[in-house]
Amino acid sequence: MLALAALLIAPAPSRAADEVPGTGSNYGGVGLLEMRNARFRPDGVLEAGTAVRHQRRFHFLSFQALPWLEATFRLTERLDGTTGAGMTNDRAFDLKMRIWEETDWTPAIAVGLQDFIGTGLYSGEYVVASKRFGPLDATLGLGWGRLGTAADGQNPLAALSPRFEVRPRDVDQGGSINTFQFFRGESAALFGGLEYSLPPVWTPWGEVEGLRAKVELSGDALRDERGGWPSRTTGLRGEAGSRVNYGLQWSNGWLDAGVQFVHGTDLLLRVSARLDPDRVPEVERPPPPAMTARPAEAPPDAEAAVAAALRAIGFRPVRIRIEGEVARIAVAGGRQRTLARAAGRMLRAVQPHLPPGVERIVFSWRQAGVEVARLTLPRGAMEAAARGDGSAEEVFYASRLEAAGGDAFGLIDGGRGFSWGLEPRFSTLFGDPSRTLRWQAQAVLGARLEVGHGVAVAGSVARTLAGNLAGAPPSDSRLPRVRSEAARYAREGETAIPALYGERIWGLGPDLFARVTGGYLEPMFAGVSAEMLWRPQGQAWGVGVDVAQVAQRDYDQRFGLQGYNVTTGHVSVYADLPWHGMYGVARAGRYLAGDWGGTIEIGRRFRSGIEVGGFATLTDVPFKTFGEGSFDRGIYVRVPLDLFGIETRSVAPLTIRGVTRDGGARLAVDNPLWEVTREGRARAFEEGFGGFMR
Repeated sequence: MLALAALLIAPAPSRAADEVPGTGSNYGGVGLLEMRNARFRPDGVLEAGTAVRHQRRFHFLSFQALPWLEATFRLTERLDGTTGAGMTNDRAFDLKMRIWEETDWTPAIAVGLQDFIGTGLYSGEYVVASKRFGPLDATLGLGWGRLGTAADGQNPLAALSPRFEVRPRDVDQGGSINTFQFFRGESAALFGGLEYSLPPVWTPWGEVEGLRAKVELSGDALRDERGGWPSRTTGLRGEAGSRVNYGLQWSNGWLDAGVQFVHGTDLLLRVSARLDPDRVPEVERPPPPAMTARPAEAPPDAEAAVAAALRAIGFRPVRIRIEGEVARIAVAGGRQRTLARAAGRMLRAVQPHLPPGVERIVFSWRQAGVEVARLTLPRGAMEAAARGDGSAEEVFYASRLEAAGGDAFGLIDGGRGFSWGLEPRFSTLFGDPSRTLRWQAQAVLGARLEVGHGVAVAGSVARTLAGNLAGAPPSDSRLPRVRSEAARYAREGETAIPALYGERIWGLGPDLFARVTGGYLEPMFAGVSAEMLWRPQGQAWGVGVDVAQVAQRDYDQRFGLQGYNVTTGHVSVYADLPWHGMYGVARAGRYLAGDWGGTIEIGRRFRSGIEVGGFATLTDVPFKTFGEGSFDRGIYVRVPLDLFGIETRSVAPLTIRGVTRDGGARLAVDNPLWEVTREGRARAFEEGFGGFMR
């Protein structure tokens, strides 16, 4: 909501001066050392890293979510202030928003919220300006909360209202967003610094470029810290001995590394890596098969030859019909992730076997037994692009995407086939106070048998290979333990059956889909799940309804069930947003613990296929009953494996939750209809049209 408000009220940027490329701060995000500046990464850039000092470690993931918005998730390991021994962890989420772009005469200006969804230990707000003078970048800001504990003077906002002088100092279990404490407090503090781009430095191994020298005046007096080396000024641990920090940082196109001396007491080492999802390094791939010239005459038994050619490249032919100028080709499976890539590969393969008079190919693309897209391709446009006389864009504009399942051609038998695969699977658990990260690595063998008409039987067997997830402490949840016993599932299910079910997915009409799944649906629940989705391919939205009756599975993930049963289900609305490839999902309904509420998800999909997003769920469970974290939220990154040169539809997902609890937990079935059908939509087709020539 804050980001949307900023989008609406932010002034139009003026002509920007050339900016010094940003470098990372210790807390994640772009900044000086401990303090942020008004610089940003290029749009879309992801950055993950760590900063290590005595008894404190900061692990972070930052995302330049929009050109003017930076978001950071941070996990801090620090000395346990309650016991005075051992380490505990703290999770936080930050936002920084550009208010004004730099010009020749004015600085860049940004406003930020630090740890505004967390325990509050590191919470603070700031307004900061940065101006470039040749190789020197100067920053000056004003901080509140944790960033104002150096207390240079009275909070200037107190002149507007005495309420700004009062700021709660409660450190809670995290998750609440107390907007009434933003920019509050009796005092505020100045901060700032200089960042100087050094000329290339000669070494015996060659010149080193990208070095930055940094000096900073911090507004953080470390008031709420309990660890670290004793201050030389006061002799106390956790208090800053000096407000001046120094550092040297090196950056190249994807890596930042630095060494610093901070707060007069600590040596700090920082390293981070970056990825621009719109500029993923190209993996050398074999060129696509050449597109041959049309045959001079119709080959004998052309339909059988086309079917054989399709099988040779990994498709399962469902139906082939050649009549005059039109060839209708329906296929299932395939290793291509996008519609354009599947269509381009199909047309190259069948070109030598189509009669010369065929000018249009109606391509029916099927996944999980159902038609998800129907595309009419002009053969001549593809031939021209392959010769270099045209382009993928011209093929895209000459093609026509129709509603899936709109006539008898779309309602035919979905085809038969068997597929299997062996893949790694990683599970993570945050929030265990005794260990920052609990994890588990498994080898999963899965298989799927499609018997026709959208009916399939599928399942998998998993074996734990490594990890420490099984050692997490038992749950203390006051809700039905639908997710919080992940450690026990890991401990007792070293060899497990994550899923074993029967399923039918089919089209009810144009762009209207249905799914029914029954059996062992996921590692923790078994039962029956049903879903319907209306997804008009030419529209920017879709609506889905799902309902399930499930029982909790035994911890060994074999065939036994526990006594807990629940009816769960949601109404979901999916929408393409008009900015920067963004999308949104809104859900409302009943969750696995019996709680009622809603989930909001906002994500962004790049042309590479990489997706980055976040979600939050609020239900009728009180924050105190929910437990640590107060409500369910998290961020995710999804990376298509075909970016690494592998011809596959698989996507590697990474989901980071601040803590795993039972409130707001949804059932996780294989093949939810939106994921099955989304590549057949007009927007997905437009984003991936370059695949015609790959």
